[in-house]
Amino acid sequence: MSEGKIVAGFVAPHPPHLVYAENPPQNEPRAEGGWEPLRWAYEKARKSIEELKPDVLLVHSPHWQTLVGHHFLGVRRLTGKSVDPIFPNLFRYKFDLDVDVDLAEACCAEAQALGLTAKMMRNPNFRVDYGTITTLHMIRPQWDIPVVGLSANNSPYYLTLEKGVEEMEKLGEATRRAIEKSGKRAVLLCSNTFSHYHFQEEPEIPEDMSREHPQNYKGYKWDMRMIELMRRGEIHEVMRLFPEWVEEAFAEVKSGAFPWMISAMGYPTIPAELYGYGTVIGTGNAVMEWRLAA
Repeated sequence: MSEGKIVAGFVAPHPPHLVYAENPPQNEPRAEGGWEPLRWAYEKARKSIEELKPDVLLVHSPHWQTLVGHHFLGVRRLTGKSVDPIFPNLFRYKFDLDVDVDLAEACCAEAQALGLTAKMMRNPNFRVDYGTITTLHMIRPQWDIPVVGLSANNSPYYLTLEKGVEEMEKLGEATRRAIEKSGKRAVLLCSNTFSHYHFQEEPEIPEDMSREHPQNYKGYKWDMRMIELMRRGEIHEVMRLFPEWVEEAFAEVKSGAFPWMISAMGYPTIPAELYGYGTVIGTGNAVMEWRLAA
């Protein structure tokens, strides 16, 4: 068996509005469009997935929260309906996904070997969170690639940020080791918004784009600063500034997906490709790719 490898990593944010605006058959609410720049950005990311032909997609979502340890989806097929608790008017989605349980178990074992608390989720009736589903739908709406889902154990919130990031970096190392031993081509998906200041009320027509703009100028400026660093390949400077970004922009990357992905990729100094940036209820969202292999 040849050595497995991470072929790419994507920042792939999960506002449910993007699925709503696409009107896929799995989602009940109907929309008149909206958030086109971000949806067009995802179209570019989908073309990249076609080129890469990965065997598996790994996604870390902040909306599957596990306060004790890092959990991995451990049921080979999961089906059901996922409803966004904040936007049930926009997202009521019938999901049907295949899980690469073998790789998930390997990731879990490697995490335990590095001293992390980790376990498998074996509930066959588990309702997959909307963050995982939105990211996976937007990156691959065909749902024809097996997935590995990772929980957010919230250690960056309950410990110091420094300690929490260390946990996520170990989780990234464990993920990389498991992928290399698997012989599979893997894509990592960081399901995170950047600046996370947002409006408290939505317009009468949610897809009314005349109401969509950054909620907070400081958060927007931080996003632009960090995106430019990523585009220049200055990932070590990004991580040095990470605590300030989290604090001043209320950035959702605090939940751990970003340091997990960057660590698993070995802190790549290649320039990231920006496919698009846009706001959803005022939050800052970027679709970006680090291409590590052909």
